[in-house]
Amino acid sequence: MAHHALASQESYNPNHLLDILLSKMQLKNDAALSRLLEVAPPVISKIRHHRLPVGASLLIRMHEVTGMSIRDLRDLMGDRRTKYRLSDAQGRPKAEERGDAKESNYAHH
Repeated sequence: MAHHALASQESYNPNHLLDILLSKMQLKNDAALSRLLEVAPPVISKIRHHRLPVGASLLIRMHEVTGMSIRDLRDLMGDRRTKYRLSDAQGRPKAEERGDAKESNYAHH
């Protein structure tokens, strides 16, 4: 079973967050929660089994439907990171944008 990097944090427990949301929103089960959050039911199951992290878009949706702050939501699942890091590939300009390309897209006069 593949686990995501956040799952390696000892304090990470997305089930606590999901259970609090169920209670706060007075929902009966994960299917009702998935409908409220507008995600497919398997997404909630994968989060519960640590096969999928609670991503930024889902955190934002949780914030929208509950009115809770993103920080509070992250605290409830035990995410204690203060900074997020991008991978080396993310945010890097493509080779042609850096000027490394052999041919330029611009006409030379």
